[in-house]
Amino acid sequence: MTRMLTPEQVEFFETEGYLVVENVLSADTLTAIRAEYGAVMDRLYAGWQAEGRVPDGTDLDFWQKLLAAYAAGCEWFQPMDITLPGSKIEADTPFHIGPAVMQMLTDPRLLDMVEDLIGPELTSNPIQHVRLKPPSRTLRAGEATAHIQATDWHQDRAVAHEEGDDTQIVTVWLAIGDATPENGCLKVIPGKPQMYPHCPQRQTSIAAGCLDETKAVALPVKAGGAVLFHPLTPHCSFDNTSDSFRWSFDIRYNVTGQPTGRAHFPDFVARSRANPDSEFRDWQHWKRQWEETRAALAPKDHIPIHRWKGDSPACA
Repeated sequence: MTRMLTPEQVEFFETEGYLVVENVLSADTLTAIRAEYGAVMDRLYAGWQAEGRVPDGTDLDFWQKLLAAYAAGCEWFQPMDITLPGSKIEADTPFHIGPAVMQMLTDPRLLDMVEDLIGPELTSNPIQHVRLKPPSRTLRAGEATAHIQATDWHQDRAVAHEEGDDTQIVTVWLAIGDATPENGCLKVIPGKPQMYPHCPQRQTSIAAGCLDETKAVALPVKAGGAVLFHPLTPHCSFDNTSDSFRWSFDIRYNVTGQPTGRAHFPDFVARSRANPDSEFRDWQHWKRQWEETRAALAPKDHIPIHRWKGDSPACA
């Protein structure tokens, strides 16, 4: 079996809680993702234009349409996200699953990399998101959508249910375009500390006073590269002070058979050396599983996606 990561990289991840790896996704995979999302944007924009909500899009590219839609107050984030939201789910709540997304989630080099860290039995964890972060100068006052503004300090283990606290899991943050300090790349505080208390603030974030932010490390990465981090590694992102969008995905993998931390959402086996026939690659079936989940959850009470409440002593 060929290793994707060197022993030195594995040791660095295990010690520092993060790792930057360039050239994970191929140029073909990046092209497929961009084309698939271009088609989604064209469909959404045509609908908004027919409703008279946005200007004519004939001469606008993907990014120009995205900015025009945001300026017009059109909801584009959830229709492009690759999961259902943490808020109340309705029968028509949109999301996006397509062949390029499935290709990305099951990319062999990506899975090789994760296998080097947590072993060969890998489940694609349903805590996953697209990130399309607009320039901060374009954001509306009071913007509250966490995935398009600067992300507050948090730990991934803390934004899942407690049943997943002992699960072996790796977060993979994939850059679809270059991520820089100017356009909002990630920052981490190295190491793997204990779970910090979190508070429902602008986002679910680490309670004030827990972190020494002077130890933060910025993690720029080129398009096609990845940032990996342990679920206890504190991380956040910069504001996007550039004039263009920053585009990434954050996805997660856990050891198969262990709780995902979000049991009400579907998962699938991305790799299995012990039982290769269990590996899942059918994007249409995967989309149907999310549709069936949406239909099942819509009539039920909302299921919170984390365990933190604002009346905790740490949040006072």
